[in-house]
Amino acid sequence: MFFRSFFDENLAQMSYLIGCQRTGEAIVIDPARYTKPYFETAKNEGLKIVAAAETHIHADFLSGARELGVHNNANLYLSNEGDENWKYEYLDNLNYTLLKDGNEFSLGMINFKVMHTPGHTPESISFILTDKGGGSQHPMGIFTGDFVFVGDIGRPDLLEKAAGIAGTAESGARQMFHSIQKFKKLPDFLQVWPAHGAGSACGKALGAVPMSTVGYEKLNNWALRTEDEEEFVKILLSGQPEPPKYFVMMKKLNKIGPELINQEQTVQWLDVSELEKFGNETVLLDTRSASDFAKAHYQGTINIPFNKSFTNWAGWLLKYDQNIVLITSEKNVKVIKDSLHSIGLDRVVAAIEPALTLENEDRVESYGEITVQQLQEYLQDDSYYLIDVRNKSEWEEGRIAGAHHNMLGVLVDQLDELPKGKTYLMQCRSGARSAIAASLMQANGFKNVLNVKGGYLAWTKGKFPITH
Repeated sequence: MFFRSFFDENLAQMSYLIGCQRTGEAIVIDPARYTKPYFETAKNEGLKIVAAAETHIHADFLSGARELGVHNNANLYLSNEGDENWKYEYLDNLNYTLLKDGNEFSLGMINFKVMHTPGHTPESISFILTDKGGGSQHPMGIFTGDFVFVGDIGRPDLLEKAAGIAGTAESGARQMFHSIQKFKKLPDFLQVWPAHGAGSACGKALGAVPMSTVGYEKLNNWALRTEDEEEFVKILLSGQPEPPKYFVMMKKLNKIGPELINQEQTVQWLDVSELEKFGNETVLLDTRSASDFAKAHYQGTINIPFNKSFTNWAGWLLKYDQNIVLITSEKNVKVIKDSLHSIGLDRVVAAIEPALTLENEDRVESYGEITVQQLQEYLQDDSYYLIDVRNKSEWEEGRIAGAHHNMLGVLVDQLDELPKGKTYLMQCRSGARSAIAASLMQANGFKNVLNVKGGYLAWTKGKFPITH
């Protein structure tokens, strides 16, 4: 058997290529939208991808299952659990097999047994793998999707918080408790292959180690050690981070079928004078570092630095009905486009080199930084207004006295509630999210903005007072 995992660090997403070396057939488990890496690996190993399987309808990235089904005639193995709200709608003219609890399917000498594991979502299933080609009658591991992670489990509140389906958080938590009881009956030696690692918003405390075992999780995962259902539900539902706005769109698109990637789409390169023609239907997205952006940037642009957090904040802050003009160097355009494609933000229509945007001096602006020592002084002056853009759980754990909470992902929706005529002090944990917030403020007409260097960490390190 051939086994290879793939990790998208921008989404903290894991997918897997499994191949039967006797028959040369391969399957992708929870494929990402950008499928090229799977085919490159398969080709190098003498394998042909003939199938794809999904553990559930994903909410945090755009699936590549339809892409594989349409372009490569792959057979799709998909869940048929859950009610009518959790059925795939794009399967006409494709090869597919719908799966229920206890079903089995094989790829060459590799067997997969389906276990229904609801909780994260009603249709969630896991795949228990047995390598019969290696002569074993015992399973090797389980693909758990967003059910069991290393050190944590999937959150059950996304349907309620992100999709607005009232009452599903508690019922999902109770389903998760009973799914965990089934999981605990599996052999301790079974390897656990989850769909996410640390950094994903699909749980609250995911480990950074890419795999585990059932036995190890029984000993160390809080969810498997909690025996009381009421306590389990209370712990699971408390402290979950805000789900990114784009989760709603991902759930919808993965259900009805993502658009196929247009490989012929090209990016138009612009001159600075051409930026004037873009109106509110277009977002100007500067992907430089926050420090470079702060020194000088084109008016009306927002800054999301291209790093591990880029895709998450793009999903929070960009709209699916807007065209996107990238401000970045030519060498970065493809990888940035691929990151945006991974969550369905496909409307990248043009790009411009950063240096060109600074040539029109009349349209260039900047914002400054202050230290926490300066912040302490400014808080005594009511002409300054401190905005904390951290998550709700961070805010509740401790905050700077006098701060106002406007989480970064919803800041733009709350701008009308801000007092006018102030100098706005933007603060987060370390200064990174508040830098994005500073760009949002200026792009929306709030020009007097300062970023708090070092954020809450620097404030607490300086032993300044906090409140709860």
